[in-house]
Amino acid sequence: MFDATMWAQIWAQVALVLFIGLVIYLGVPRMITKSLDERAAKIAAELDAAKRLRDEAQALLAEYQKKRKEAESEAEQIVAAAQREAATLATEARQKTEDYVARRTALSEQKIKNAESEAVNAVRAAAVDLAIAAAEKLISSKLDDKAGAALFNNAVGEVKTRLN
Repeated sequence: MFDATMWAQIWAQVALVLFIGLVIYLGVPRMITKSLDERAAKIAAELDAAKRLRDEAQALLAEYQKKRKEAESEAEQIVAAAQREAATLATEARQKTEDYVARRTALSEQKIKNAESEAVNAVRAAAVDLAIAAAEKLISSKLDDKAGAALFNNAVGEVKTRLN
């Protein structure tokens, strides 16, 4: 009836049942479940921390992008203001240069007019002196001393009144 193979099989089944009973009695399934639960909780905590870090990183990224856009906008405003100021300064400089040139031209023209006037006056004075000298020679050679002196004094007075 029972041969050795069957006895071995029965003893193996009994040993298996005893082993399973011993494992259940010692609480190995609870320890395995607890260990797996702890590991799952640890993984969940790590996932939550990773998600939180990712959200923080995204928030920082958004903040830095906003700050970059604001800085770019501010830089554009500064450049535009600098361009406007440069244009204003160029216009002012051009106007000042034109005014300076106009003043210098007017001053130069005035100096030229004064020089022309002085030259004309000098030429007139030289012509008067030459005419007086020529008249004096001519009159002195043709008139006597008294008549010549009277005529000379009369001519000098007339020339003076005409020049002034």
